[in-house]
Amino acid sequence: MTSPNDSFAGPAYHAAMRQLQDRFDTRRLADRLDEKLTRTAFSAEDRVFIESRQLFFLATADADGQPDCSYKGGAPGFVRVTGESELAFPSYDGNGMFRSLGNVRINPAVALLFIDFERPNRLRVNGRASIADDDPLIASFAGAQLVVRVQALRIFPNCPRYIHRMSFVEASPYVPSPGHSPPVPKWKRFEMFRDVLPTDDPARRDDQ
Repeated sequence: MTSPNDSFAGPAYHAAMRQLQDRFDTRRLADRLDEKLTRTAFSAEDRVFIESRQLFFLATADADGQPDCSYKGGAPGFVRVTGESELAFPSYDGNGMFRSLGNVRINPAVALLFIDFERPNRLRVNGRASIADDDPLIASFAGAQLVVRVQALRIFPNCPRYIHRMSFVEASPYVPSPGHSPPVPKWKRFEMFRDVLPTDDPARRDDQ
């Protein structure tokens, strides 16, 4: 039986992609790009780029193929290349919906997009994800609830020409780091949410 993410390990392009390539006469270009740029192992440059990023975008889908896209932010190094074709990142406290990680539980196919907005550059990583709360890396990620590992099946850079050049202003004070206790998000103090917060949530404390 074909799994939802077998396409990542198979041909680079499916029939609908080929139809559009043929319409705009880009089939040869698409094949050359895949031939020359796509890889399954991270290069030294990939590692440096990924581990320097303060954010990435994570795309997932449920068992029916309904998509979801999420922003993931942290301090540089919160995403680590942990093997020739593997990376890992922490899951921090969020809004409790677990849309991305819930999708991963039933459909491990994921796509990650890393972008540098100051020196326009981007890298895409498609692969299979797994989640663990007893991962040996969890203690090294301050504030992590879970650790996500991604087995990369297709790694490829994209042309950065449409990336708007933007400057970094400041890090979010909510990003976990060793020795730092992030403030309680304001929305968690709203009356409409306080009574349904997890029992150990800091927002429930009277002294907050």
